[in-house]
Amino acid sequence: MTSSRRAAVASTPATAPAAPAKRDRTHYLYIAVIIAVVLGIGVGFAAPDFAKELKPIGAGFVNLIKMMISPIIFCTIVLGVGSVRKAAKVGKVGGLALGYFIAMSFVALAIGLVVGNIIHPGSGMHLTEAVKGVGHEQAKAAAEGPVDFLLGIIPTTFVSAFTEGVVLQTLLVALLVGFALQAMGRSGEPILRGVEHIQKLVFRILGMIMWAAPVGAFGAMAAVVGETGVDALKALGTIMAGFYITCLLFVVIVLGTLTKLVAKVNLFQLLRYLGREFLLIISTSSSESALPRLIAKMEHLGVGRPVVGITVPTGYSFNLDGTMIYLTMASLFIADAMDQPMSIGQQIGLLLFMMVASKGAAGVSGSGIAVLASGLQSHKPALVDGVGLIIGIDRFMSEARAVTNFAGNAVATLLIGTWTGEVDKERVDRVLAGELPFDEKTLLDDAESDVPVEVPEQGGEKELAKA
Repeated sequence: MTSSRRAAVASTPATAPAAPAKRDRTHYLYIAVIIAVVLGIGVGFAAPDFAKELKPIGAGFVNLIKMMISPIIFCTIVLGVGSVRKAAKVGKVGGLALGYFIAMSFVALAIGLVVGNIIHPGSGMHLTEAVKGVGHEQAKAAAEGPVDFLLGIIPTTFVSAFTEGVVLQTLLVALLVGFALQAMGRSGEPILRGVEHIQKLVFRILGMIMWAAPVGAFGAMAAVVGETGVDALKALGTIMAGFYITCLLFVVIVLGTLTKLVAKVNLFQLLRYLGREFLLIISTSSSESALPRLIAKMEHLGVGRPVVGITVPTGYSFNLDGTMIYLTMASLFIADAMDQPMSIGQQIGLLLFMMVASKGAAGVSGSGIAVLASGLQSHKPALVDGVGLIIGIDRFMSEARAVTNFAGNAVATLLIGTWTGEVDKERVDRVLAGELPFDEKTLLDDAESDVPVEVPEQGGEKELAKA
């Protein structure tokens, strides 16, 4: 899919009769989510024991969202890759994405190192016997080595990629199907149309699930507050404040500058466009709950399907800016708290090791704390006992991790789309200005429902035909 196709699609509705506008009632849903979050916090403080019992409610809602991730990724990638005749374009997108992800990981680590060495977040803390041993348990939960990680990308069967819920396995299968449809040419067009109808179905189901968001947000927030308690928040307020400030600086300064210079887009407009997704992440403490909506919204924004389909799922495994900052701050916090400060050389070596290890832990529940524990155990075992100090507030820090990771992936998708010429800039401006509102009911644009196929012309040029 090219940007010229996007421009053509954007201009089509201007000549067609305007359909009567349907009133968007979904804003009531997100008002209800905000109320549910406030109520959850209140219940967590007032009745912590009861609040802990509400944890399955939040987990159930997140699991409903996760249920839809694999089919949505599959449909998006198959439609994007299968409708593009040049396979090299897909390889270019993937190469740019991985190169960008690695570069941003280094930037996030550097920012975390600078802030951590300025504020020394662990000073004044005291390690007790109660927290020893917790880190060793977390280290056991970490992902296996890089070889096992790479082999784990290959699903056991073609269907198990969808049933096991591993994003990278779904990505691999979808790419294979997309390339196969490319090779089939016009005989593959009926299959593309079938996948397109399946995509409409799964997005409609996702829209239905979203109406359970207030209940899920209430249960998740109540459980987190009930488990953490106000005492832990007060005692560990320094590391939390430092981490939140560092994430904010990274998003505003680094991502904001890149967005403005490369894509010519105001970052705050983009973040406002994704406001409902950020609310969903904060209320559920899970960035995965917003992954399907990020795919739909970035397509609606004007980024080509191949770019969205490859960058977003891959970014959820490899573009972990918030996690990089977390590993930096947490490592320095533990070293200071245990009166074992590390030299700059030791810090850099440890964090480079963790950057590699974090890629293998992608998709693991609680992967941030697991990677932290396993990295310390492998690189500086004496610090593993200190992981227990940060367990209490890890869930609150995971929200900042998730929000930062989500913002980084949204920006990455826009940047890579710009570099590959797969962004309709006129449409981006119109969407961010509110002229082309996102359809919260279907999560898809009807004007883009036809499958585009590039058909060679006699003059060597190509035109876009609809299957």
